Amino acid sequence: MLGKAKVATRLPAKDLDRARAFYSEKLGLDPVEQREGGLRYVCATGEFAIFISAGVQSGTHTQMGWEVEDIDATVRELRARGVKFEEYDLPGLKTVDGIAEIAGNYPSKGIGERGAWFRDSEGNLLGIGQPVRS
Repeated sequence: MLGKAKVATRLPAKDLDRARAFYSEKLGLDPVEQREGGLRYVCATGEFAIFISAGVQSGTHTQMGWEVEDIDATVRELRARGVKFEEYDLPGLKTVDGIAEIAGNYPSKGIGERGAWFRDSEGNLLGIGQPVRS
């Protein structure tokens, strides 16, 4: 049943106007529709919604990500818009200029992945990934 369902991410926000401005100005995304307390966005093969929440965003793990064809160009473009990328120096995960080389991937996706992470205006941790093919 769920294997045939469309997946849609939900991200919490304390300030919906601030979140709308971030996604528009920094990421170049505008909602396709809105309702009281929520904004809905559609990308190439998925969608997400930002909703007003009194909860606390953990920001300790990737809450949503985009798979891109050219992570270097995407990071450059987002930086030019003012997005600040996270830097990590952890066992098994080290970023260089905001991008990590990650060993291993799902077999259908390639032999590895390159990844970068940033936070939105509400503290949600978002990721960008590019599969590394052989």
